[in-house]
Amino acid sequence: MEISLTTPAILFPAVSLLMLAYTNRFLAIASIVRALHGRYKAEGSLVVRRQIDNLRKRLGLIRKMQAFGIWSLFACILSVVGLFLGQRMLGELFFGLSLLLMLNSLLYCLREIHLSGRALEIELEDMEQ
Repeated sequence: MEISLTTPAILFPAVSLLMLAYTNRFLAIASIVRALHGRYKAEGSLVVRRQIDNLRKRLGLIRKMQAFGIWSLFACILSVVGLFLGQRMLGELFFGLSLLLMLNSLLYCLREIHLSGRALEIELEDMEQ
């Protein structure tokens, strides 16, 4: 397979949008953590404790999502540089690496979405009791 200089460039908008989505998820969780902090101080209930544990895991996943997204963008940039300098093999290698890093980022995102759904289930269980 031979790629041109524009091939890795198609990842730039995708990575940028994903990073924006990841940042929005992080900001939403930060807001929830601040709200739960006051609730935990007032109640100290098991439900709030379970939510805190869930949020801690989700924050870790979001950090990994963001890190792999950034590394993907970095590899993509190196791919463009390699191709620009006429180093086709190096450019293709970095492009493949950027795709793998993005895939890893998306897998962490999938896991975080699963935990997000679990957080809602915890709230629903509390309301049913």
